[in-house]
Amino acid sequence: MKKLFLIAAIISSYMTGTFAQPNYDESKVPDVQLPELLVSQAGKKINTSKKWVKIRRPEVLSLFEEHMYGKIPGDLQITSARVLEEGSNGLGGKAIRKQVLLSFEKNGKKLDVNVLIFLPKNLTKAPLFIGYNFAGNHTVADDSEILVPKSWMRNNASLGINDNKARVESRGSSKNSWQAEKILDAGYGLATMYYGDVDPDKNSEDFSDGVHPLLFKDNQTRPATDEWGSITAWAWGLSRAMDYLEKEPGIDSQRIIVMGHSRLGKTALWAGALDQRFAIVISNNSGCGGAALSRRMYGETLKVMNNVFPHWLCDNCLKYDDDVNTLPVDQHMLVALIAPRPVYIASAEEDQWADPKGEYLSGYHASPVYKLFKKTGLLSPEMPAINQPVMNTIGYHIRSGKHAVTAFDWDQYIRFADLHLRK
Repeated sequence: MKKLFLIAAIISSYMTGTFAQPNYDESKVPDVQLPELLVSQAGKKINTSKKWVKIRRPEVLSLFEEHMYGKIPGDLQITSARVLEEGSNGLGGKAIRKQVLLSFEKNGKKLDVNVLIFLPKNLTKAPLFIGYNFAGNHTVADDSEILVPKSWMRNNASLGINDNKARVESRGSSKNSWQAEKILDAGYGLATMYYGDVDPDKNSEDFSDGVHPLLFKDNQTRPATDEWGSITAWAWGLSRAMDYLEKEPGIDSQRIIVMGHSRLGKTALWAGALDQRFAIVISNNSGCGGAALSRRMYGETLKVMNNVFPHWLCDNCLKYDDDVNTLPVDQHMLVALIAPRPVYIASAEEDQWADPKGEYLSGYHASPVYKLFKKTGLLSPEMPAINQPVMNTIGYHIRSGKHAVTAFDWDQYIRFADLHLRK
């Protein structure tokens, strides 16, 4: 669904001559020279996990903050957490359902974020998947008790949204992407939030709503050039949800898995890099700015993303539009920031826009950091066959089909979590 908005915007840009046609020819991929992963800015070789943690990891994290995603410009914690609804009839009686309103207040402004939680009834402390949804919590399951969001929402003809407001008729429309019953049957909980509650995804540089204004200085109307874009704002929201989930008695806070799809897959990776409380990080079809190597110039490019979605990344990133090779980071370094925790990268065969090979290679080139921790990453530069997952500490699959989250994807994520959290 969200991919259609992206494609329409890109097609329009090509028709007006703003961008060159995307490259889908592997023979036209340039000779990629990746930034050094295990050499510090002072030229020191990083050959132990201790040196990675103390020296190189902070450097790499800072480089991503300054040049790509932007820094969070201040501290903003939960002001209040209020249970809006709780019941034992979630998912047809299978789950405990809880809806919690997280409120944030600063500088005379307020932000409300509604977190939907499903927990299995047969466990006193459940591991849990958390991720944002695109069209409202009520779309995740056929459950009449789930509240419909009031935040700004993208218009979508297929959902009957034409006034930027969620509609009750969309209830359950994304249930195939979430597989909530499958997750609960496997002994995991599920928490989700509408990403527009945290920061509306308006395809513009209007930062007048969402979380940004709560941290603006006097007379500030947009983030500074090295301050957070929407991806960092969404990552911040996941961490604040984690703050609440840590205190929820029915949740095992040491086994919380963050998962995201598409732009929210980019977000999940960055959230996992910023916040090491997430036990596992899962990126589904995240593409450029997510798992895919920017320097490959295949499918979506940094320049296209920065111009079509100028609010996603920080303004400093614009300087690399026409020379991505001068960017001091690439996405294998983002994956490496998650080490030694397990990370899973998923691609789809028909989703060439997201560059499946580039997504795989990020995991492969991040593997030397995992080796420092005596963990196994991706061992071969050659991708696995279609629908043949790799389940090392860095996991990967490319499945048949298009840009989406499917039951096959969830089967692998549950299996991966079982392998690494239930040993």
